[in-house]
Amino acid sequence: MSGHSKWHSIKHKKGKEDAKRGQLFSKLSQKVMIAAREGGGNIDANTALATAVETARSYSMPMENIKRAIAKGTGELAGGQLDQLSFEGYGDGGVAIMVEAVTDNRNRTTQEVRHVFHKAGGRLGETGSVAWIFEKKGVILIPRKPEIDEDDLLELALDAGADDLKSEGDDYWEIVTDVAHFRALKEQLSEAGIEPESAELSMVPKNTVRLERDNARKVFRLVEALEDLDDVHDVYANFDVPDEIMEELAST
Repeated sequence: MSGHSKWHSIKHKKGKEDAKRGQLFSKLSQKVMIAAREGGGNIDANTALATAVETARSYSMPMENIKRAIAKGTGELAGGQLDQLSFEGYGDGGVAIMVEAVTDNRNRTTQEVRHVFHKAGGRLGETGSVAWIFEKKGVILIPRKPEIDEDDLLELALDAGADDLKSEGDDYWEIVTDVAHFRALKEQLSEAGIEPESAELSMVPKNTVRLERDNARKVFRLVEALEDLDDVHDVYANFDVPDEIMEELAST
């Protein structure tokens, strides 16, 4: 199993735990708000909004909160004045890192992100320094179940325009697809009675950097410190870590 893909599934499980304590609702609301602001409030015509809403619902966010966030994004309610910021940098071992944030204070967020990179031994790069390594894709995790045949799933995914289906150990299959085919693929899965563990738009690395324990520990600390910042929504990195090291570090 790809270390990067395994980290994706670990983060999803951790998010489920955080949501129980209400720690994700603010960030999920902001994602809905931004998607509505950029593409309009019609879920059927806005893939990013539909995905943000589905993600929020998967974490049991009340529909009332979601509707309020959409209204703020479209300007029907006050409070939708937020900026999106992207940061690019490097972690230990030359790992490329992209950070996406939403903020009402650009200077504060920039200072906080810069401080975390410096404290964790990373460094910020210039705009465009690592963005070329990543491309926006739809990423869907399917839990492994006896009733789901891998060959049938592969055929369904490819027919719906997916790029690839990977077997992710004993727990999941991972489907990667272009954004243009993302919604159609989810609909095909639903029609086939297949319920994903998660389905989201993500920045997927074109290549990865292999890390062993010491480098991986430093990179994980950097990534987790960035994710803990209130204004940071997503952190993407192109590391690849052996499964046993991934499990060990994820549990600490």
